[in-house]
Amino acid sequence: MKGIDIKLLHAFVKLAEKGNYSHAAKSLFLTQPALSKQIKALEKLTNGQLFFRGRHGATLTSFGEQLYPKANEILQSHVEFLNYAKQLNNPNHEKLFIGFGISSFQNVPHWINQFRQQYPECDVEINQLPSSVQMEMLQEGGLHAGFVRMPITKNLASQVIHEEILALAVPTICDIEPTDIQRILSAYPLLQLDPLTNPCLAAETTLFLQNNLLNANQVSITGDMTTLLALVAGGNGIALLPKSVQHFLPDGVKLLIPPNNQIRWEIGVSWNPELKNCFRDDFLKIVMNDIT
Repeated sequence: MKGIDIKLLHAFVKLAEKGNYSHAAKSLFLTQPALSKQIKALEKLTNGQLFFRGRHGATLTSFGEQLYPKANEILQSHVEFLNYAKQLNNPNHEKLFIGFGISSFQNVPHWINQFRQQYPECDVEINQLPSSVQMEMLQEGGLHAGFVRMPITKNLASQVIHEEILALAVPTICDIEPTDIQRILSAYPLLQLDPLTNPCLAAETTLFLQNNLLNANQVSITGDMTTLLALVAGGNGIALLPKSVQHFLPDGVKLLIPPNNQIRWEIGVSWNPELKNCFRDDFLKIVMNDIT
């Protein structure tokens, strides 16, 4: 197999996330025919079908699902390589790399803004990443600080910033009381993001259903959180999500807090104490001063 152009992997990952050729093409600033051509080129190089195509969009085949995590990993390595090269070419200009997730969506931009005002000589790059990926990058030096789901991997340091709770996102037209979760689950399919890219959320959803002895028609969705919430807003289903999504809920969606056997977990800021960085420590001071 000859080398694969990185843009083909970008096309593959974006289409897998969006689940729709039109939406993926727009986010890549391509035409749909151009995106289709790139996907076909990648399928030819890998000698396998990556997507099922139909009226409802594009969904990953079993072959595509197996390749998706590796494609994400390669793209992340590509970003890290370019960032490292930039650092080598500009050694006098510092850069801070920070990871975050949905549960820290509201706080992190505020802290970064404070940091930029105090230390304008240091650039900040932020990336939304799963907690497991963040902790791996923290250990390898790819991130200076990450906002992750606790507990953390050994050898990393951390500080809890707040508690998260699992909430049920439902269409606003749903008038069933939150005390009758089973009735809601019987009325709507339970939409879930791919467990391969959202393992923690998948585990929390399973635990909630088990603890409350609930039955659900679970439907896996290929896409991101925006896609999932859009489907809920359209009345296509419901979803168990971190309560923090309340900060960017679209019209047509409301959150219900289950009254019994709630699933709670802690969100913390984490860093690698073995890797020294003065700007990272200055950023952490801003965070610590705000939460204490």
